[in-house]
Amino acid sequence: MGIYYFDLRDGVPSRDRQGVEFANMSAAIEHSKDLAEQLRQDPRRKGVALSIVVLDESGTEIHRERV
Repeated sequence: MGIYYFDLRDGVPSRDRQGVEFANMSAAIEHSKDLAEQLRQDPRRKGVALSIVVLDESGTEIHRERV
């Protein structure tokens, strides 16, 4: 189990200070894909270049999911 952080980046990063616990890196990456899909459905986000950046407990970027 580990804590993973999901930062939003659209030019100005929005830091996730809480994080979410997942069994492994693959589960955290899958969660970022689900979050991205939810954000794609939000009409307020149309035309905004947005990414979800997944960080592990050490702060290392492990995945970047475009919205």
